[in-house]
Amino acid sequence: MKARGRIMLVIMLVIAAALSFVSYQGIGEGKTLSAGNIKQGLDLSGGVYIVYEADKEDVTAEEMQAAVSLIQGRMDWNGWTEAEVAQEGTNRIRVDIPGVENAEEAIREIGQTAQLSFVDETGKVLLTGDMVADATKQVGATQKGGNAEPYVALKFNDEGKQLFAEATAANIGKPIYIVMDGEVISAPMVQSAITTGEASITGNFTGESAEELASLIRAGSLPFNLNVIQMKNVGARLGADALATGVKAGAIGLALVLIFMLVVYKVLGFAADLALIIYVGLELILLNAFNITLTLPGIAGIILSVGMAVDANVIIFTRIREEIAAGKNVREAIKIGFGKALSAVIDGNITTLIAAAVLYLKGTGTIKGFAITLALGIVLSMFTALVITRFVLMALYGIGFKDAKFYGKQKEAKVKNFCGMKKITYVIAVICICAGFVSMGVHASAGNKALNYSLDFTGGTAMTVNFKDYLEVPGSDEDDLRKLFESEAGTTDIQFQNVSGSPEIVIKTPVLDPEHRAAVKDALMEKYALEQSDITEENISGTISGEMRTNAILSVIIAGIFIMIYIWVRFRDIKFGAGAIIALLHDVLVVLAVYSIARIPVGTTFIACMLTIVGYSINATIVVYDRIRENSHTMVKATTEEIVNTSISQTLSRSINTSLTTLIMVLLIYIMGVTSIKEFALPMMAGIIAGTFSSVFISGTIWAVMKGKKK
Repeated sequence: MKARGRIMLVIMLVIAAALSFVSYQGIGEGKTLSAGNIKQGLDLSGGVYIVYEADKEDVTAEEMQAAVSLIQGRMDWNGWTEAEVAQEGTNRIRVDIPGVENAEEAIREIGQTAQLSFVDETGKVLLTGDMVADATKQVGATQKGGNAEPYVALKFNDEGKQLFAEATAANIGKPIYIVMDGEVISAPMVQSAITTGEASITGNFTGESAEELASLIRAGSLPFNLNVIQMKNVGARLGADALATGVKAGAIGLALVLIFMLVVYKVLGFAADLALIIYVGLELILLNAFNITLTLPGIAGIILSVGMAVDANVIIFTRIREEIAAGKNVREAIKIGFGKALSAVIDGNITTLIAAAVLYLKGTGTIKGFAITLALGIVLSMFTALVITRFVLMALYGIGFKDAKFYGKQKEAKVKNFCGMKKITYVIAVICICAGFVSMGVHASAGNKALNYSLDFTGGTAMTVNFKDYLEVPGSDEDDLRKLFESEAGTTDIQFQNVSGSPEIVIKTPVLDPEHRAAVKDALMEKYALEQSDITEENISGTISGEMRTNAILSVIIAGIFIMIYIWVRFRDIKFGAGAIIALLHDVLVVLAVYSIARIPVGTTFIACMLTIVGYSINATIVVYDRIRENSHTMVKATTEEIVNTSISQTLSRSINTSLTTLIMVLLIYIMGVTSIKEFALPMMAGIIAGTFSSVFISGTIWAVMKGKKK
């Protein structure tokens, strides 16, 4: 038994060491699979920016928006899902592509024109994209008696209607190729002559692929070309040392979490630590292997999944200690503990996976990236908690750790009257939420926006300044330049990006009026001995489009509905689902209040923060509800309030310990991070505290109110 245990433990230690080495050092000269080779977003490592200009005078806003859609579609087709596309001025489009060093190569892959044509097998152009009036994704039966499926619906203008009728009549049984910039994007087969001016493209479409094709066809109807007028490599938006600082903070935080688990849970903590090291190694390696672009929102997903990995172990360990306290031997306690914890771990993780899946399907850009990292982390956290931790515990038991003193006993929970405190806790919750609404109202009535929307939402002014001498901004030279802009521009919402290999810096602010622009320029020229020609400026649109915002909101709503349905089915009581949504709503509104009161800029990280809180809140609530469900079957003579009070008391140590470990990670990131990271970490901490509060004081008690006093 001991020999087997030693072998099992050695295997786990070797795996942990190997994963740690590979994730840090990589394999071979190219350091394959190392953390340093993980693809990074614009905020962490920079990339290239390209400025396109329409070669047409008096281009309309609708035409420019179509051109933006074209470029965004090409980004997605090339796998640059984290790229940002925004309009500059009236006839320019700026594209920021992360992790790309060769701007010319990127331009070749993206293409410059927006010309689309319909051609036959001989290559003859039958009609052009400007004859397409509209192209939309539709869902429905494409043949009599068929199933509903996505397809692309085309509508032509009068000229296109006539030419398309002639083309389809001459090519029955043959394909008509839809060509974008010399590449075939679709080749539908002509079934019959189409004379109505409307047609449909069918095939094995998903909703996403049908929308992509429709978007490209719409964009291809532009009556102008897009020419490249500028291309440059830019540095990390958060600063050159932001990632290094964040990694250092994360490493220290992880080390503290490992120490915390070891001190509190003894042998159990050692097993959790080893499983957590394996989890981190696997996470870093798979991020690299799957070529996932890591951004600040993606880091949020990793933090959440680390917290959930720790949480799963804490739930299991609490159960094991309870069985030991009940008189079971260690081996039985481990077996029973894992069995009893299984439902809470699985339900908590599946609800978060549901949210991640919806966000991936409905989200775009950084939201999609957040969903991928979150889903990957959740799957790995379940695997390491349920498989690796158990494997290590059995190995430790096998080598001689059989005495209960090595594991600790769960003290019988002193039942507190949480339901009796509900009036006080509800008042506290309402006050926190109302404070946010009052703050938003005060700001709105004062002529400011209710929330401090960042450039990501509002757009603004982009200045490109040639400083002659290289300045590290963001970085060591940031303070002086930031003070200048805050003083002369009258705003604190400022973004800096170095242009690689150049003394130029791109500085983005909210839209400045002529007076503030002049003041900024004068101050720059005086302080840095610049000429007027060293400063250029353009108005830019927000990188978070209305569609992205709508999709983010819809994602949260749809995820909430699916989560409520899942909880309803699993717990066989819709009141559990409703209670979870109420607790979730509380947490989101509290974090929103923090954003308003502290005037934290609302940008891309806001969406990531809210999504992280959703995942954290649901997981914490599920743990409480799982214990309520269990106690409802054993406490047959108890009232509903007695069951709820007992369940919350039994899970209280888990709620506190999980929150502490997650807070440690985020707090260190806040203390050591740059300004932009602090703006992300602060509301995250507020969300963790709010999630803990709602899981302890709201989720269970609100279910009791809806259920009634008697079972």
